Amino acid sequence: MDAHYTHISREDLEDLREAFNKIDIDNSGYVSDFELQELFREASLHLPGYKVRQIVESFNAGDANKDEKISFSEFVSIYQDLKSKEISESFKRVLSKKDGIYSFGGLSGVSCEGTQHSYSDEEKVAFARWINKSLAKDPDCKHLLPVDPTDESLFASLRDGILLCKLINLSQPDTIDERVINTKKLTTFTRRENIVLALNSALAIGCTVVSIDAHDLMAGKPHLVLGLLWQIIKVGLFADIEISRNEGLISILMEGEDIEHLMSLSPEELLLRWVNYHLINAGTEQISNFSSDIKDSRAYFYLLDQISPRDEDEFHMGIKINMAGLNEWDLERRAELMLQEAAKLDCRQFVSPRDVTSGNIKLNLAFVANLFNMHPGLHKPKFNLEGEHIEPETREEKTFRNWMNSLGVSPRVNHLYRDLCDGIVILQLLEKVRVVVDWKRVNNPPYPQLGGNMKKLENCNYAVRLSKEDANFSLVGVGGQNINEGDRVHTLALVWQLMRRYTVMVLSNLGHKEKDVDQFILNWVNTTLKDSRKETHISSFKDKLISTSLPVIDLIDAIAPGMVKWDMVKRGEKGVLKNDEKLNNAKYAISLARKIGARVYALPDDLVEVKNKMVMTVFACLMGHDLRKSKR
Repeated sequence: MDAHYTHISREDLEDLREAFNKIDIDNSGYVSDFELQELFREASLHLPGYKVRQIVESFNAGDANKDEKISFSEFVSIYQDLKSKEISESFKRVLSKKDGIYSFGGLSGVSCEGTQHSYSDEEKVAFARWINKSLAKDPDCKHLLPVDPTDESLFASLRDGILLCKLINLSQPDTIDERVINTKKLTTFTRRENIVLALNSALAIGCTVVSIDAHDLMAGKPHLVLGLLWQIIKVGLFADIEISRNEGLISILMEGEDIEHLMSLSPEELLLRWVNYHLINAGTEQISNFSSDIKDSRAYFYLLDQISPRDEDEFHMGIKINMAGLNEWDLERRAELMLQEAAKLDCRQFVSPRDVTSGNIKLNLAFVANLFNMHPGLHKPKFNLEGEHIEPETREEKTFRNWMNSLGVSPRVNHLYRDLCDGIVILQLLEKVRVVVDWKRVNNPPYPQLGGNMKKLENCNYAVRLSKEDANFSLVGVGGQNINEGDRVHTLALVWQLMRRYTVMVLSNLGHKEKDVDQFILNWVNTTLKDSRKETHISSFKDKLISTSLPVIDLIDAIAPGMVKWDMVKRGEKGVLKNDEKLNNAKYAISLARKIGARVYALPDDLVEVKNKMVMTVFACLMGHDLRKSKR
């Protein structure tokens, strides 16, 4: 072995072999070069796409066989080379503190090039306090709360998974059926079950957790803990910052601007527009960011004054904001006086005076989002919008959007149609389903004002061509222009086939053609149920029995014996269930599936209403989980 290579222990080698086997599902002894990024991820090397492409190009240039396949020994060689490059810089554990930033050596969650992990002490304090306030009355968290924000308690508090599950439900209510959470007589195994449940549920609400596993959270790795907490908290804070959920936002529409443009803005952009709406009403200057422009607290003082309840009635007391703090010359003292006024609105969360004066963009964004949620201060729109109809996001659209975001697409998808109209996200998703994308052919943002839409259309045309010719998707009548224009029906047709391919990718690798994979899954479901002596049986993914969720629960019991608490399952009188009993079973089934390790994106209502597309993904995910488990 070359001198510059780092030594790989027997344990590490076994881990690499396990990772390799997960990707080499047909046991050929090789993986394709386009599977390399997924293989790195399984080996806990989370490299950006451009870096993987560089490695592939370098490998293929020196590959004597020119077969675009990578053997296990070749993969180990690549792995050694990558580890050797970073070992000299960051594998020594270093812990230091400077201006509230902690850093320590190790393998980065997004890069293997020796970068140091770092985390903000301010974020740790802010998140700890938010958790203490939000979950103070939860009896299942009393053994963990209050978390001491001054030490490392936050990282240890997540090790049993209970806090994570509760936070997810705080951000997106009913995501997790809390009957499934292990809360008593916890062991290492039951703690791990809770964390697996939390991670798979975080995926389902659109968090990106590809860099995190149960071991990381049980070890309390600070940068990963804070990264995941921020995503979960942000999902909750941003949930109502969109027009279909809060039509008062129409008030911030500018003269001459159409509502479509307003609906295309991200939550961050809407918050900035909301703040400036109130600053205009206050007769003071606007801001352009939540960092440098808020350091002097002036914008915050005026914002608080505008949104504070002014009129007293039997339900509310008027709140007077004291603006005298604007005369304080010391900016940190001024920020403290501003936060004392925010406390009157019960909105002091997330920032300290130092976070304001230093312009901590993440925490200031959270502070403003919380202000919006508590006191939007929006009234009837000043423009006549008669005839305008704001379509709320459907459950199907939300599921697709969360699935995309959980895969880490960039930019993040806030609106399913408008955010796909330049083709960039679709091309990333095509890569996820192992379609080779020539990124040299892709037009990347920012797009020029003149001819910019033509660049987007070229991307969409390329994405649709790859979808038809390389992915073999059935897209009759779908063209790039349909995606570019945000056509709902055609966009959904493409997105569904992408999600379907992603869900059944493991099964397809076993040699089953796309056209018969549904029957393959159905046969597996019924065979597994029969072999486990279950009475349930389904004729198709439209079978009305699925509305009871009993086939799903029976299947979970078959592949993970002992997981189902049968006293939680409703069977009804003479097998007939009421609607609330069906929903009760569906919530239990979905959370159980996630708890055993299946990455289920479908929602309980999909089972109750027997939405056959989403039903198929539930069974496919359970089958994929069982197959992966049997290969270990």
